[in-house]
Amino acid sequence: MTVIQRFQNYIKEHALFRDNEPVLLAVSGGRDSVLMAHLFKSAGYTFGIAHCNFGLRGNESEQDEAFCTELAQKLDVPFHSVRFDTAEFAGEHRISIQMAARDLRYQWLEKIRSESGYRYIGVAHHQNDATETMLLNLTRGTGISGLHGILPKKGKLIRPLLFLSREEINDIFNKEKYTFREDSSNLSSKYARNKIRIEVIPVLKQLNPALEHTFEENRKRFADLEVLLEQRVAELRDQLFKKINSEEIEISLPDLQKLRPLDTLMYELFKPYGFSEPVLTDLQKSWYGEAGKIFQSVSHQLLLDRNKLILSTIEETETEETLIDQQNGYWLWQGKTFKSIICTATEFQLKKDKNLAQLDLDLLQFPLKLRSWKNGDHFQPLGLKGTKKLSDFFIEQKISLNHKKDIGILENNNGDILWVSGLRISERYKISSGTKKVFILEQFK
Repeated sequence: MTVIQRFQNYIKEHALFRDNEPVLLAVSGGRDSVLMAHLFKSAGYTFGIAHCNFGLRGNESEQDEAFCTELAQKLDVPFHSVRFDTAEFAGEHRISIQMAARDLRYQWLEKIRSESGYRYIGVAHHQNDATETMLLNLTRGTGISGLHGILPKKGKLIRPLLFLSREEINDIFNKEKYTFREDSSNLSSKYARNKIRIEVIPVLKQLNPALEHTFEENRKRFADLEVLLEQRVAELRDQLFKKINSEEIEISLPDLQKLRPLDTLMYELFKPYGFSEPVLTDLQKSWYGEAGKIFQSVSHQLLLDRNKLILSTIEETETEETLIDQQNGYWLWQGKTFKSIICTATEFQLKKDKNLAQLDLDLLQFPLKLRSWKNGDHFQPLGLKGTKKLSDFFIEQKISLNHKKDIGILENNNGDILWVSGLRISERYKISSGTKKVFILEQFK
């Protein structure tokens, strides 16, 4: 079977794209991507070439771009190119040069794909790249998705050369006499991937000369196992995650604790909600005796109750502030109504009502501010000697993040928190035997 036949069979076997669907090929000018372009041309597929100039290797980068321009002209296909200041982007975003180049590349490729009518983006990873990725993931720690490494198809990204090894690609170039550009950075062991390719894999191939073939078979098995795991996790999620309203999901803690293998299933169950392994490990350490504790991801939170977890979305809301003057009146905040009253101590009668803030007027500095809570807030709750972070206070009161946004924080003009509406006033501003005038703010239910 010829290389073209193997190429076409691989595309059909993995349903990478249909014959009439145009594909945008990411071509660096290196051996692998150049071969991919030639194979697409020989097979009669519709494609265009896209090249990124990252500006990292001086004149070499310029020559790479010129080579790719000429290749597109030779193959008579559309050519797209872009230049990046990769070092500046990496510095601004505080990431490595390699990560910056990767992010810039895929963002731009997707932009060109969607704007120019291409169906997929083709990248030239081969079997050796897949092996290197699997080994790299293993050294860093990985879940099952890292074990199967790079896949033939993921979303709009396809990898039509995964059926070939580096040795086979070299043989094709020797036979066909294709020209290409050599990236000098590939020869350096400074980068982790290069170190694995140059120093680690040759040693492993002494133990197994067919290493790439073995890893390809392993990749298929791990990919199949991931499918089975996803099916099982989906079933468990349907059983355990009970929607109690539009914002919250309830999960039975005893049922969750019975799962085996616990760590793997916990990670997979909560992965769609962005929870990291350290957070889930902390949750497991806490779930037998720390009711009220909250665990967060970027987008969601888990409230630990005695026999259940409450999963909810963290919603970002615009901060609304209301200034309250020293007078009797009505005030609106977040759609809620508050009423202020000033009276003398002789007229005042203390009421036990959490919807009332009853404060010593002489200790207040106007205008007061009614606002949402924010990270770093702290106050001295009534009855306590020391201050407490508001986030910790909310946890003790079993207030979810979704409910926090509805709680008004009354702030003195000196920055002190006077009242957490509906919950507690500050010890420092309470009514005492020396109080002469009382300021009362009532929150209407």
